[in-house]
Amino acid sequence: MNWLLLDSGKCDAAFNMALDEALLEAVSRLGKPVLRFYGWTEPAATFGYFQKYAEVERATKLRPLIRRPTGGGIVPHDADWTYSLAFPPDHTWHRLKAPESYRRVHEWIQSAFTRLKIETELAASCRKAESGKRKAEIPSACFAGYEKSDLLWQGRKIAGAAQRRNKLGLLIQGSVQPPPFQKSEIRSQKPERAAWQDAMCDIGRAVLGANFQKFALDDMLRERVEFLTRQKYSQAAYNHKR
Repeated sequence: MNWLLLDSGKCDAAFNMALDEALLEAVSRLGKPVLRFYGWTEPAATFGYFQKYAEVERATKLRPLIRRPTGGGIVPHDADWTYSLAFPPDHTWHRLKAPESYRRVHEWIQSAFTRLKIETELAASCRKAESGKRKAEIPSACFAGYEKSDLLWQGRKIAGAAQRRNKLGLLIQGSVQPPPFQKSEIRSQKPERAAWQDAMCDIGRAVLGANFQKFALDDMLRERVEFLTRQKYSQAAYNHKR
């Protein structure tokens, strides 16, 4: 099964959200799932499409604050590893119920960490942040507690995701707060993030049968990303809309 692989490197926050939305819009035309890895040119926070901006603004000092095209809570992007997945509407992942696609993506990440000799587990149930702690006071903070099928390391949530599924396809946006690595755990001796991305691709090939092809934006996608960055995700009217 052919998949497209896109490593965007570090981009600004508005561009990152615009590119993910543009991939959702284009994935049917592309005809293949897209796995994207990306980073951030500066600390930022994204928040769920349905969240109230005033609450988010009070909850984190990270700036800029950008509303995602997916749901979920506040996600800090100051030291995380970020990825997205886009699936066409005729793909099996698009037909899954949301809890199942959520579990599957975290099983994938769990297997990648296992390959790097870091043991993690999927949360069997929900757990809210402990009362009295600062994170418990943050409304809908993604990493304050955990939900069923979130990825845990030593009882702490290290991976969460949000989804948007419509007639265009399925978009999953995910964030990994990496656990500490030991040098011996990185077989290739590459930087930690690069080793994790390699492990994600290895598991994708071995378990999902994915044949990854490196992908570059075509002119149509590039123009759409530039438009969404400028006219939507950089605009206060969109980010402050609720």
